[in-house]
Amino acid sequence: MEKKDKIIESILWSIALPGFSQILNGRLIKGFLFIGMEFVINVMANFNEIIRMSFIGDIEGAVSQTDYQWLMFYPCLYFFAMWDAFKDAGGGKNPYSYLPFFCSAFLVTVGIMYSAQAKVFGILLGSVWFPMLCVMPGLILGFFLKRVLK
Repeated sequence: MEKKDKIIESILWSIALPGFSQILNGRLIKGFLFIGMEFVINVMANFNEIIRMSFIGDIEGAVSQTDYQWLMFYPCLYFFAMWDAFKDAGGGKNPYSYLPFFCSAFLVTVGIMYSAQAKVFGILLGSVWFPMLCVMPGLILGFFLKRVLK
């Protein structure tokens, strides 16, 4: 398998579920630890129900079901697992390669904090859609900082 293909495969499996990529790369203990942490945070934050309600358009219901104290842990775990998968697959060799992952984790966490009130064009997006929108500014900021610091 080509290095670039392995990197893309690793990131995609990590997006599917933190820990899958680590298992794929033979890092079993780390992989099961990530899956375990993801499961605990997911259950304690009521994340699956929040996602379900958001997909069917019940944003107010999703916001009311959210345990923000737990959900705020999710972005850091999620993006760190992706970063780790990226590195294990052979990426991350350039200086500051971690910045897009870090900045995304940070801005998504901030997005969670504001998600119960933040509206885009007058529409409440809630605890799933608004933080997801925060990924793009996180990536842009991360790649910008990476370029400036190089």
